[in-house]
Amino acid sequence: MGRPREEIVKIALDGPAGAGKSTVAKEVAKKLQMTYVDSGAMYRCVTFLAIKNHVAMQDEPGLFKLAKAMQLMFIPSEHGQGVQLDGVDVTDAIRTPEVGALVPLVANHALVRECLVEKQREIAHTAYHVVMDGRDIGTHVLPDATVKVYLTATLDVRAKRRHEELVRQGFTGTVSDVMKLLHERDEIDGRREIAPMRPASDAVILDTSCLAIHEVTAMVVSLCQARMHNEVSH
Repeated sequence: MGRPREEIVKIALDGPAGAGKSTVAKEVAKKLQMTYVDSGAMYRCVTFLAIKNHVAMQDEPGLFKLAKAMQLMFIPSEHGQGVQLDGVDVTDAIRTPEVGALVPLVANHALVRECLVEKQREIAHTAYHVVMDGRDIGTHVLPDATVKVYLTATLDVRAKRRHEELVRQGFTGTVSDVMKLLHERDEIDGRREIAPMRPASDAVILDTSCLAIHEVTAMVVSLCQARMHNEVSH
Protein backbone atom coordinates (compact mmCIF):
# COMPACT_ATOMS: atom_id res chain seq x y z
CA MET A 1 0.00 0.00 0.00
CA GLY A 2 1.37 3.38 -0.92
CA ARG A 3 1.11 6.76 0.70
CA PRO A 4 1.83 10.29 -0.49
CA ARG A 5 5.54 11.07 -0.31
CA GLU A 6 5.08 14.82 -0.36
CA GLU A 7 4.47 15.06 3.35
CA ILE A 8 5.95 13.63 6.52
CA VAL A 9 3.70 11.01 8.11
CA LYS A 10 4.04 10.15 11.80
CA ILE A 11 1.83 7.56 13.46
CA ALA A 12 1.77 7.33 17.26
CA LEU A 13 0.52 4.17 18.96
CA ASP A 14 0.28 4.28 22.74
CA GLY A 15 -1.12 2.08 25.46
CA PRO A 16 -0.29 -0.19 28.40
CA ALA A 17 1.64 -3.46 28.22
CA GLY A 18 -0.30 -6.29 26.62
CA ALA A 19 -2.68 -4.07 24.66
CA GLY A 20 -1.05 -5.23 21.44
CA LYS A 21 0.56 -1.96 20.41
CA SER A 22 3.98 -3.34 19.41
CA THR A 23 2.54 -6.14 17.29
CA VAL A 24 0.03 -3.81 15.67
CA ALA A 25 2.64 -1.11 15.11
CA LYS A 26 4.92 -3.58 13.29
CA GLU A 27 2.06 -4.73 11.05
CA VAL A 28 0.88 -1.19 10.31
CA ALA A 29 4.42 -0.12 9.43
CA LYS A 30 4.77 -3.13 7.11
CA LYS A 31 1.48 -2.48 5.33
CA LEU A 32 2.10 1.25 4.93
CA GLN A 33 5.79 0.77 4.09
CA MET A 34 6.99 2.93 6.97
CA THR A 35 9.79 2.68 9.53
CA TYR A 36 8.78 1.07 12.84
CA VAL A 37 10.34 2.42 16.05
CA ASP A 38 9.86 0.51 19.31
CA SER A 39 10.41 3.21 21.93
CA GLY A 40 9.97 0.70 24.75
CA ALA A 41 13.02 -1.20 23.52
CA MET A 42 15.10 1.91 24.17
CA TYR A 43 14.12 1.96 27.86
CA ARG A 44 14.73 -1.78 28.02
CA CYS A 45 18.23 -1.26 26.61
CA VAL A 46 19.09 1.25 29.33
CA THR A 47 17.72 -1.15 31.95
CA PHE A 48 19.72 -4.03 30.44
CA LEU A 49 22.90 -1.94 30.53
CA ALA A 50 22.21 -0.91 34.13
CA ILE A 51 21.93 -4.54 35.21
CA LYS A 52 25.02 -5.50 33.23
CA ASN A 53 27.10 -2.62 34.62
CA HIS A 54 25.72 -2.81 38.18
CA VAL A 55 24.19 0.67 38.04
CA ALA A 56 21.46 1.11 40.66
CA MET A 57 17.94 1.80 39.37
CA GLN A 58 17.85 4.84 41.68
CA ASP A 59 21.07 6.28 40.23
CA GLU A 60 19.59 8.83 37.82
CA PRO A 61 22.94 10.38 36.74
CA GLY A 62 24.39 6.91 36.17
CA LEU A 63 21.38 5.79 34.13
CA PHE A 64 21.45 9.02 32.13
CA LYS A 65 25.11 8.40 31.29
CA LEU A 66 24.23 4.93 29.97
CA ALA A 67 21.31 6.28 27.92
CA LYS A 68 23.40 9.08 26.45
CA ALA A 69 26.32 6.86 25.44
CA MET A 70 24.49 3.81 24.10
CA GLN A 71 24.53 3.17 20.35
CA LEU A 72 21.19 1.71 19.33
CA MET A 73 20.09 0.33 15.98
CA PHE A 74 16.81 -1.25 14.89
CA ILE A 75 17.66 -3.97 12.39
CA PRO A 76 15.53 -6.24 10.15
CA SER A 77 15.06 -9.75 11.55
CA GLU A 78 13.02 -12.88 10.85
CA HIS A 79 10.51 -11.63 13.42
CA GLY A 80 10.22 -8.20 11.82
CA GLN A 81 12.75 -6.17 13.74
CA GLY A 82 15.76 -6.78 15.95
CA VAL A 83 17.58 -4.52 18.38
CA GLN A 84 21.33 -4.01 18.24
CA LEU A 85 22.98 -2.37 21.24
CA ASP A 86 26.59 -1.22 20.95
CA GLY A 87 27.08 -3.65 18.08
CA VAL A 88 25.51 -6.66 19.84
CA ASP A 89 22.10 -8.22 19.10
CA VAL A 90 20.05 -7.89 22.31
CA THR A 91 16.60 -8.54 20.84
CA ASP A 92 15.87 -11.39 23.26
CA ALA A 93 18.10 -10.25 26.12
CA ILE A 94 16.07 -7.07 26.71
CA ARG A 95 12.77 -9.01 26.84
CA THR A 96 13.43 -11.04 29.97
CA PRO A 97 11.09 -10.78 32.99
CA GLU A 98 13.98 -9.32 35.02
CA VAL A 99 14.43 -6.42 32.61
CA GLY A 100 10.67 -5.96 32.26
CA ALA A 101 10.19 -5.67 36.02
CA LEU A 102 12.84 -2.95 36.34
CA VAL A 103 11.98 -0.86 33.25
CA PRO A 104 9.37 1.28 35.09
CA LEU A 105 12.01 2.39 37.61
CA VAL A 106 14.35 3.49 34.82
CA ALA A 107 11.57 5.14 32.81
CA ASN A 108 10.52 7.15 35.85
CA HIS A 109 13.72 9.26 35.78
CA ALA A 110 13.30 12.63 34.05
CA LEU A 111 16.89 12.77 32.77
CA VAL A 112 16.59 9.35 31.15
CA ARG A 113 13.24 10.18 29.55
CA GLU A 114 14.51 13.49 28.18
CA CYS A 115 17.55 11.78 26.69
CA LEU A 116 15.55 8.98 25.05
CA VAL A 117 12.79 11.31 23.84
CA GLU A 118 15.47 13.31 22.04
CA LYS A 119 16.79 10.11 20.44
CA GLN A 120 13.25 9.07 19.45
CA ARG A 121 12.57 12.42 17.81
CA GLU A 122 15.87 12.21 15.93
CA ILE A 123 14.93 8.77 14.60
CA ALA A 124 11.46 10.01 13.59
CA HIS A 125 12.98 12.98 11.77
CA THR A 126 15.57 10.83 9.99
CA ALA A 127 13.10 8.08 9.07
CA TYR A 128 10.68 10.61 7.55
CA HIS A 129 7.66 8.25 7.57
CA VAL A 130 7.44 6.48 10.92
CA VAL A 131 5.21 4.35 13.14
CA MET A 132 6.28 4.65 16.77
CA ASP A 133 4.75 2.88 19.76
CA GLY A 134 5.13 3.53 23.47
CA ARG A 135 3.31 5.11 26.38
CA ASP A 136 3.82 8.83 25.72
CA ILE A 137 4.34 9.08 21.96
CA GLY A 138 1.18 10.99 21.10
CA THR A 139 1.28 13.19 24.19
CA HIS A 140 4.99 13.96 24.50
CA VAL A 141 7.37 12.48 21.93
CA LEU A 142 5.43 13.23 18.73
CA PRO A 143 2.61 15.61 19.75
CA ASP A 144 2.29 16.64 16.09
CA ALA A 145 1.74 13.06 14.87
CA THR A 146 -0.51 12.67 11.83
CA VAL A 147 -2.45 9.89 13.54
CA LYS A 148 -2.66 9.08 17.25
CA VAL A 149 -4.13 5.82 18.48
CA TYR A 150 -4.37 4.60 22.08
CA LEU A 151 -4.79 0.83 22.40
CA THR A 152 -6.15 -0.63 25.59
CA ALA A 153 -7.61 -3.91 26.90
CA THR A 154 -8.82 -5.35 30.18
CA LEU A 155 -6.12 -6.28 32.70
CA ASP A 156 -6.91 -10.01 32.57
CA VAL A 157 -6.71 -10.11 28.76
CA ARG A 158 -3.43 -8.19 28.79
CA ALA A 159 -2.01 -10.51 31.44
CA LYS A 160 -2.88 -13.62 29.40
CA ARG A 161 -1.28 -12.13 26.29
CA ARG A 162 1.91 -11.12 28.07
CA HIS A 163 2.07 -14.48 29.91
CA GLU A 164 1.99 -16.35 26.58
CA GLU A 165 4.82 -14.15 25.31
CA LEU A 166 6.94 -14.68 28.43
CA VAL A 167 6.36 -18.45 28.51
CA ARG A 168 7.91 -18.65 25.04
CA GLN A 169 11.01 -17.07 26.61
CA GLY A 170 11.16 -19.63 29.43
CA PHE A 171 9.05 -17.84 32.06
CA THR A 172 7.62 -20.27 34.64
CA GLY A 173 5.31 -17.93 36.57
CA THR A 174 1.52 -17.84 36.45
CA VAL A 175 -0.94 -15.49 34.74
CA SER A 176 -1.67 -14.08 38.20
CA ASP A 177 2.00 -13.22 38.62
CA VAL A 178 1.97 -11.35 35.32
CA MET A 179 -1.29 -9.61 36.19
CA LYS A 180 0.28 -8.30 39.40
CA LEU A 181 3.31 -7.00 37.49
CA LEU A 182 1.14 -5.29 34.87
CA HIS A 183 -1.03 -3.67 37.52
CA GLU A 184 2.06 -2.30 39.26
CA ARG A 185 3.42 -1.05 35.91
CA ASP A 186 0.12 0.67 35.12
CA GLU A 187 0.19 2.43 38.48
CA ILE A 188 3.77 3.64 38.03
CA ASP A 189 3.25 4.77 34.43
CA GLY A 190 0.00 6.55 35.26
CA ARG A 191 1.41 8.43 38.26
CA ARG A 192 4.69 9.41 36.62
CA GLU A 193 5.36 13.16 36.86
CA ILE A 194 7.07 13.36 33.47
CA ALA A 195 4.77 12.41 30.56
CA PRO A 196 2.44 9.99 32.40
CA MET A 197 0.70 7.30 30.36
CA ARG A 198 -2.63 8.59 29.11
CA PRO A 199 -4.42 9.00 25.77
CA ALA A 200 -3.69 12.20 23.85
CA SER A 201 -6.73 14.49 23.73
CA ASP A 202 -6.98 13.91 19.96
CA ALA A 203 -6.22 10.17 20.01
CA VAL A 204 -8.60 7.48 18.79
CA ILE A 205 -9.07 4.96 21.63
CA LEU A 206 -9.42 1.30 20.65
CA ASP A 207 -10.26 -1.47 23.13
CA THR A 208 -8.57 -4.59 21.78
CA SER A 209 -9.89 -7.01 24.44
CA CYS A 210 -12.13 -8.91 22.00
CA LEU A 211 -10.25 -8.18 18.79
CA ALA A 212 -7.65 -10.22 16.92
CA ILE A 213 -4.39 -8.56 15.88
CA HIS A 214 -5.37 -8.53 12.20
CA GLU A 215 -8.65 -6.78 13.07
CA VAL A 216 -6.92 -4.06 15.08
CA THR A 217 -4.28 -3.66 12.37
CA ALA A 218 -6.94 -3.23 9.69
CA MET A 219 -8.74 -0.60 11.77
CA VAL A 220 -5.56 1.39 12.37
CA VAL A 221 -4.45 1.16 8.73
CA SER A 222 -7.89 2.32 7.58
CA LEU A 223 -7.77 5.22 10.02
CA CYS A 224 -4.29 6.21 8.85
CA GLN A 225 -5.21 6.08 5.18
CA ALA A 226 -8.32 8.18 5.77
CA ARG A 227 -6.39 10.76 7.79
CA MET A 228 -3.56 10.98 5.25
CA HIS A 229 -5.99 11.23 2.33
CA ASN A 230 -7.86 14.00 4.13
CA GLU A 231 -4.64 15.97 4.72
CA VAL A 232 -3.50 15.55 1.11
CA SER A 233 -6.87 16.68 -0.26
CA HIS A 234 -6.54 19.85 1.78
